[in-house]
Amino acid sequence: MIRRYRQTKIVATLGPASGAPDKMRSLFEAGVDVFRLNFSHGTHEAHAKNVKTARKLEQEFDRPVALVADLQGPKLRIGKFTNDSIALKEGQSFRFDLNAALGDETRVQLPHPEVIKVMEVGADILLDDGKVRAQITAKQADALETVIKSGDALSNHKGFNIPGVVLPVPALTDKDKKDLEAALDMNVDWVAQSFVQRPEDVAEAKSLIKGRAALMAKIEKPSALESIDSILEIVDGIMLARGDLGVEIPPENVPAEQKRIVRKVRHAGKPIIVATQMLESMVTNARPTRAEASDVATAVYDGADAVMLSAETAVGDYPAEAVSIMNRICERTEQDSHYRRIMDSDHPETQDEASDAITVAATHVAEDIKAAAIVNYTTSGSTALRTARQRPIVPILCLTQNITTARRLMLSYGVRSQMITEVNSFAETVEAASKMIKEKGYAASKDKIVLTAGVPFGISGTTNVLRIADVD
Repeated sequence: MIRRYRQTKIVATLGPASGAPDKMRSLFEAGVDVFRLNFSHGTHEAHAKNVKTARKLEQEFDRPVALVADLQGPKLRIGKFTNDSIALKEGQSFRFDLNAALGDETRVQLPHPEVIKVMEVGADILLDDGKVRAQITAKQADALETVIKSGDALSNHKGFNIPGVVLPVPALTDKDKKDLEAALDMNVDWVAQSFVQRPEDVAEAKSLIKGRAALMAKIEKPSALESIDSILEIVDGIMLARGDLGVEIPPENVPAEQKRIVRKVRHAGKPIIVATQMLESMVTNARPTRAEASDVATAVYDGADAVMLSAETAVGDYPAEAVSIMNRICERTEQDSHYRRIMDSDHPETQDEASDAITVAATHVAEDIKAAAIVNYTTSGSTALRTARQRPIVPILCLTQNITTARRLMLSYGVRSQMITEVNSFAETVEAASKMIKEKGYAASKDKIVLTAGVPFGISGTTNVLRIADVD
């Protein structure tokens, strides 16, 4: 049996360092709640094998595991150089054009005519994650003339970013559509969509998914920040991809945007992952920097549902150690009295419906009577999501007969999903919950729990009953 003592969830990316069954098991035991399949790398066969391993862990430990398929999205990259790389000097002229010939110290191919078309003189092109900045000085039908403002080297196929410009590039490439279909056939629980710029981007993905998985928008473009309300209405969750976002907006703006987006998504009652470079130094070091530990803690203080490891677990030298230290940081932060004051000072407003009022009341009652847990019986998962948005101090035990619901909710703050069968009334649910919560170690005999459910029993969207029960 595995018992998590924190409310914030941990997402780990699978890769060469962690894809073997024994490696996945060690990550799971160290604290992983959600595995991320990065479709920018690896084959469909490799991802399918990892899915099977995750489902075996799920059965062995009697604990649902969520799987996120992260689509690559369009990759904007320059061409190749004659000698694979060049040196640059600040102030030199440099040309980006459509010519497929190998580049040199004066020019390189930019194989995206749609990008050249929308660019304007004075705009910046950022290359190699912002290490090189070129400012456009002149524009032609097939080329952009620039001056190098910063950076001293450039090599083959480096990616580039165009800050502040909505690019006429589809968010879903042909590769993404093939990957999406493969991921859905693997029965992943979440799909993370890259390169989201507009609500129309996620609407297209939603129509292709057709309810077979929950959809998460990766927020990594300034235009997505501007359209966050419309995007949030369509998707089921958000991933704040701070790496790419930090290239496209000033780095000093990222912390404030993180707090704004986390709060907005939490209030919408949807899960949010804070991602990218959280423990980056642990790719090669056994311990994180103090700044990285503070970064993870900040995401927890902000109220994120989950924090994510990328290269640290995919290709790093210390994948299990990275999960373990992230687990400890989350636990310690949640024990801080300042953390609880932050969560309690910003409860979302009650929506104008009975089920939301019940879940809000359950949170307050659980705190007042020092209950061991809040138990939600739910079919769709909406009750557990409403409870999670209140960020209660106690665990949320979600009882459901729907395995899809159980898995998706493992991404949400504080939720411990458990499959339950053969219950036909609220009374049977109370009895089953009392037994299960004791077996799982969340409560002891004579502890109190707060339960919510709906009457008529088992009908989605009818949460209207709150009960206090003693654990036998």
